Amino acid sequence: MSVQFFSEETEFIIDNPQSIRKWIHSAIEDKGFVPGTLNYIFCSDDYLLSINKQYLNHDTYTDIITFDYAKGKIVSGDIFISIDRVKENATKFHKTFENELCRVIIHGVLHLCGLKDKSTEDSHHMRAEEDFYLDKLN
Repeated sequence: MSVQFFSEETEFIIDNPQSIRKWIHSAIEDKGFVPGTLNYIFCSDDYLLSINKQYLNHDTYTDIITFDYAKGKIVSGDIFISIDRVKENATKFHKTFENELCRVIIHGVLHLCGLKDKSTEDSHHMRAEEDFYLDKLN
C-alpha cells in the first residue's frame, strides 16, 4: 500500500506529503476499504485535457480524472489533478488553494470508494463527504 505524488508539466510539489498520505489512508479505511497503490499526478490544464480527450472522449477542462484499478476492497488508482484548475476554482469559490487541492484529493479517493456525483442528490452527498474529511484534516 502506497500513495505516491508525481508532477507532469508543472513544478508543483505537495506540502507535507506524509500527513496527506495518512489522511488518505484514514479516509479509505473509514469507508471500509483497504489502501492499495494510489498515484497522484499533479499536472497542467493542457496535460489533463489531453487525457480527457484521449481516454474519455471529452474536449473540456476538468480539475480531476480518476482511473480506478481496485480489486475487491483494495482501493488503487491513478488520480490526475490539474493544478491550474485547482487554482482557478479556489479563486472562484473563495477558498484557499490548499483547501481546494485537498477537496479534489479526497474527491478522487471517494470516487474510488464508490461514491458518485452525477445526480444532484449524489453531488450533495459527495460534497458532504468531502467536507467531513476536510474537517478531519484540520
